Amino acid sequence: MPTPAAAERRGVLLGVRANGGRVLPRSFYDRPTLDVAADLLGKILVHCVNGHRTSGMIVEVEAYIGESDPACHAAPGLTPRNEPLYGPPGFAYVYLNYGIHSLVNVVTEAEGRPAAVLIRALEARDGLELMRRRRRRAMAGRRPPPRVLDDADLCRGPGNLTMALGITLARNREDLLGRRLFIEDVGTPSSAPGEVVWTPRIGIRVGTERLWRASLAGHPAVSGTG
Repeated sequence: MPTPAAAERRGVLLGVRANGGRVLPRSFYDRPTLDVAADLLGKILVHCVNGHRTSGMIVEVEAYIGESDPACHAAPGLTPRNEPLYGPPGFAYVYLNYGIHSLVNVVTEAEGRPAAVLIRALEARDGLELMRRRRRRAMAGRRPPPRVLDDADLCRGPGNLTMALGITLARNREDLLGRRLFIEDVGTPSSAPGEVVWTPRIGIRVGTERLWRASLAGHPAVSGTG
């Protein structure tokens, strides 16, 4: 794995992509986690694999901050599993939830200060048909048979978005300044309705009093009302 400094230099060289989007620099992630969480809304999460690009605009996130946060994986202290949280900012932390779904987080704040933002929902942008095929494969054999997914359903929920984008545990510790998994700034998207709203995190049993879930108000891809 390249050093953060080397990757930063490479990211500057590769910073502007073919579609005009600019890859977020390491300094974007090296800030207070709640600031990063809010600013991720409207940015574009991109995964490129086998020559195929899939992407979506981030519309919902959750912040997990430090060993004092009982819902954060860092709560028990440093372990082999949560080690990426303690690493430099701007890397992916991908883990299996209940041994089934891969969930993707972006590591924030300075090295040694464990924190990350969970990406909970996207507005699907590039590669929609590939996303549908991936989702259908994941749902094969279920009863009743899976319905045809609307665009807003493709990446609603943290496990669904990783299925749709093909993000697996292989992307754990991935440098977000690289060519495979990264986040772009394409300017303020006109399709993003509403304002940023903060609500309790969902799908957890502890730390629910913290209003650390940020979403775009009224967006149809947001995963829950929480």
